[in-house]
Parts: sequence; structure tokens; C-alpha cells
Amino acid sequence: MSTRSGLPKLIAIVGPTASGKTDLALSLAKKFGGEIISADSRQFYRGTEIGSDIIPGKWVKKYGRRTYVAKGIPHHLVSFLSPSKTFTAAEFKDHVIRISRDIIARGSVPMLVGGTGLFIRAVVENFDIPIVPPNSVFRAKMEKKTTGVLFAMLRRRDPVYAARIPKNNRRYVIRALEVIDATGQPFSSAQGKGAPLFDVLELGIRRDREVLYARINARVDAMMKRGLMKEAKRLGKRYGWSIPAMTGLGHRQLGLHIQGKISLEEAVELIKRDTRRYAKRQLTWFRRDKQILWVKNEAEAVRKAKVFLKK
Repeated sequence: MSTRSGLPKLIAIVGPTASGKTDLALSLAKKFGGEIISADSRQFYRGTEIGSDIIPGKWVKKYGRRTYVAKGIPHHLVSFLSPSKTFTAAEFKDHVIRISRDIIARGSVPMLVGGTGLFIRAVVENFDIPIVPPNSVFRAKMEKKTTGVLFAMLRRRDPVYAARIPKNNRRYVIRALEVIDATGQPFSSAQGKGAPLFDVLELGIRRDREVLYARINARVDAMMKRGLMKEAKRLGKRYGWSIPAMTGLGHRQLGLHIQGKISLEEAVELIKRDTRRYAKRQLTWFRRDKQILWVKNEAEAVRKAKVFLKK
């Protein structure tokens, strides 16, 4: 499954949260023999299945190890990490390379699916990311600062990288500052690019903003019915509210309610509002990527994938 250049093929399905990436990925995987690799940083953590909207499935013995299978399709990098752990873009890239090679060796198509833009770019553009382990002391210090202060710090120390990312993305900003603090070099200079590892087809799902926001609101309501409150209580009781997995959408806002700071109604509305804002930031990120082919529906995506795989 290689191109004339000899590079193995990989399909990436990207876009904002609730845009329909999962359904499209499942359809393409069934049509073209694909296996899905999650590129949603929230889906990495065990016990967050509802909040991260992992498609229901089951763990089976497959390929000589435990594999998550949903709708008949193997899924990788879902529910594998302790909620207390941090998973960097460099670690993600290494995992995706290894998993993709295994998938290709089986004669299948690796499909990278998600909305975490930096992680996707790390694979697609083969970023040379410094291996700097998370520094809990440094992060705790940074978490006490406002997002505006953090972004101003990054803009002073690395204006090039600051111009690349949404200014409200605390996680990206803190990680960049962490690497700068450890290496003494701008994060942008440390992010070199190697030769391409894959021949990539990037498909983005186009949705009208009103439709996307309605889908987000409906999904939050569905998550609450599925038991998001129970999931948040269980995780908060075991891990507290400051670990990486608990700072994501859904768990963070419900945590405020569980701690008695806001009402349940306020928490649910905050989840919807913050998710809409997150989707807007994701769109800003992905629109900068000129390699993405935007599609309106499944039929259009199937046509592009068919041409790509036959090259």
C-alpha cells in the first residue's frame, strides 16, 4: 500500500469536536479495510469513555494483545493511559508510527482520527520534537497563572510559536514554556521537520457553524443521559480535580458542581459553551492547514479516499 515514492499510505480524518469524524472514519474503515488510531487527546485516558465520547465497544484478544474493537473496527490509543499521566506529542508520534507499521504489515490502512491538531501535525509533518518529560512542579506553578499571562510569557520567549497556536490553548502554551524552561531554546526552533514518514490524505469535515453548535449541544445532553455525572464523580473521588484527564471538557465543569461551586444547570451550560468555544479554536487551527481536503459528506470522502488508495 505504497505510493510511487515508496511511502506507506495513511488517512487522517480531522475537524472540530462533534463534526462527525467518528462516523466517517468507521464508514471509510469498513469500505477500505482500515484500523482507527485516535488522535483525540481526551480519549487516551481510562475511565473517561463518556466524557471523551469513545464509541462503545469491547476489549478482545487480537493481534496477540488486548485490542479495543467497536463496530467491528479495531481502535488504537483509546482508554490505555492512567488519568493521572501526561502524554506528550513526541510520545504520541512514536506510538502512531509503531502502530501504523503494524497495521500496514497486516495489509490494512492506518486511519488517524481526531481533533488534537498539534498531535496530528506531529505525525503528518514528522516533527522532530524534543523528548522533555513532564515537570509536575513547573506545571503546578504555571497553572496558577491566567491564560493571558501565560500567553504573554510565551510571546516574549518564543514569538514564532506563539503566532502559530490559539492564545487560549493553555495546554499547548504550558507545554511550550515547559520545553523552553528545560532546554533553554525556543520551542519553535526545537520543532524541526524530518522527511515525510507517510503519504497522507487529510480529510476535514465541513459543517455550518449553526449545525455544528446544535450537534455539540445535543451531544452534551446525550452524555449526561449516558452517565457523565457518575463518571466525573468516580474520577474526581479517585484522582482529584487537577490531573490532566480532569481538566478536559465535561469533567472540569461538572467538577465545579460536585464541589458545590455552581448548580448542575450552570455546569451543563458551561460544558456546552466551552465546547462550542473549543470547536471554534479547532477550526481556526485546521483552517491554517492547506493540506486538508474539506468534504461535505461521506460520498465525497469515499471518492477522494478511493482515488488516493489507488495511486
